[in-house]
Amino acid sequence: MPPRIVYLATADARGHLMRAQLLAHSLRAAGASVQVLTTSDEGARFLAGFGIEAPVLSRHYAVQFDREQNMLRRETDRNVAHYMFRPGRMLRDIFRLRAWFREADLVVNDSFHPALLFMGWMPGWRNKVVHVYGDSLRHALESNFSGRMPGWTAKMFGRIVAWQIDRSRARIAHDFAYGAPEHDGRGGHRLATPVAVVGADTEPHDDLAPQAAVYLNPHFEETALADGLERGLADAGVPAHLVGEGYAHRTGWHAQDEHWIEMAARSAFIVSAPGMAALSITAVYRKPILLLLTDQPEQAINAERAAQLGLQHRTVVWRGRTEDFAREVATAAGELLALADGGTHAMEGREAAVARLQHWTALLSRLAARR
Repeated sequence: MPPRIVYLATADARGHLMRAQLLAHSLRAAGASVQVLTTSDEGARFLAGFGIEAPVLSRHYAVQFDREQNMLRRETDRNVAHYMFRPGRMLRDIFRLRAWFREADLVVNDSFHPALLFMGWMPGWRNKVVHVYGDSLRHALESNFSGRMPGWTAKMFGRIVAWQIDRSRARIAHDFAYGAPEHDGRGGHRLATPVAVVGADTEPHDDLAPQAAVYLNPHFEETALADGLERGLADAGVPAHLVGEGYAHRTGWHAQDEHWIEMAARSAFIVSAPGMAALSITAVYRKPILLLLTDQPEQAINAERAAQLGLQHRTVVWRGRTEDFAREVATAAGELLALADGGTHAMEGREAAVARLQHWTALLSRLAARR
């Protein structure tokens, strides 16, 4: 019987969903049975664009952001507390998940859904759960209350969360800059973040003007920010392929593009918030990137690591002033344009992307088969 895997991908950001669809397709091609679940109707529609049918587990749990992708900490804490302690929310989801557990050899939690955090340390369930997370996300979660609660309370929260995570069957920490797979011998694994694979015919197009490949996740909805970004790129003389669900109503923007990776691999540079997926694409396809930074703890950590590791990038911070933002974007775009090399690394990147997917597929298949 083929291994049976349930993959729960939270819909807070599209990186979790993108990873889910990549791995689901790869695991199915390797002979596994994979059922993807998610946490919002928008997330289910996103996955459907990649041919993945994903039932919505719960519409009550979500990290909260404003229209500028600034994380709303108090609102998030309140939402999580209501989810965990109100009858008919997390408890209901646990009862629903029990049915999936009975049929599954492995249950993947991508990333840190509270119901699976709970089930991942409970006897009888924990031996099927593997947590998938970016290292920066785990750090942000464990330090969530640092500076907002008394020091001992914040540390206790972090230790409890770490204990819950480490009780599970396995953990897969991923990062855009990891090299060869590593295993600590106690269920902890380190893998390079998987990325989409470009087509075998993706080559640079000398007849096309250098272009920026822009992707902004759905939390970006502020009109003034989009105005500044568009104006800055235009002032730098850079055409842009614009993708962002929050700006789908704007002229020139697309809500979703299943083939965005092809544009990114051919682009002069990428424009995105410093999520793990965007930085992984940058590293694999060797593209410069313009990082759009807002108040999002995980992404701030990623931006710092990008700088430490020497990734070709520029950072602009949205502070609510369109004119200043446009000037900063134009300056950064001009500097990145000077680093552009077209799509000359697309085929090397393709090989690296295939290798990353193979590592993930082999590990998850092995974990499921051991059941």
